[in-house]
Amino acid sequence: MKYIEAPLSEKDVRALKLGEIVAVTGPVCTGRDEVHIRALEYVDEGKEVPGCLNGAVLYHCGPIMKQIENGKWMVVAAGPTTSARMNKLEPRFIKEFGIRAIIGKGGMSKEVCNAMKEVGCVYLAATGGAAVTYAEGLSVASNVDWLDLGMPEALWQFNTNKLGPLVVAIDAEGNSLYEQVRANLKLD
Repeated sequence: MKYIEAPLSEKDVRALKLGEIVAVTGPVCTGRDEVHIRALEYVDEGKEVPGCLNGAVLYHCGPIMKQIENGKWMVVAAGPTTSARMNKLEPRFIKEFGIRAIIGKGGMSKEVCNAMKEVGCVYLAATGGAAVTYAEGLSVASNVDWLDLGMPEALWQFNTNKLGPLVVAIDAEGNSLYEQVRANLKLD
């Protein structure tokens, strides 16, 4: 397993190889549909967007959180969300915020792959059903924005410690393990 340290540079991301197994240490934020919608609306309206999105490692996840002493939040479970839900929003999101890595499950569209190639972004596949394992890599939230969207839809920020294992399933050149499987099975 290769250990990578966020924030990631474009050079770091472009060096990752398709099929490589990695774990992330450093800042990671979560964001599903509502975070994407709100952030892009804020940009369109000239409003300030939380800085954690710039150059982010973005985890498509709706974590289950528990408030602990001092008002801090601890992760109980943090399984990946099906990333295809964000296909329509993600190309612009990647370009707008310079997203460097997306963590999720199930892959993303060709349009998203093209945006990843343009910006220098990778897709790191997380295993569905491993929510407790991924929660251990996240631990305690360092911040939360937009909690009014609800716990799973809020923009949670974490200082991760070896969040993984994750598979480089779409590299920064737009190559996709999902497309390779589809081609081998002749599903098109």
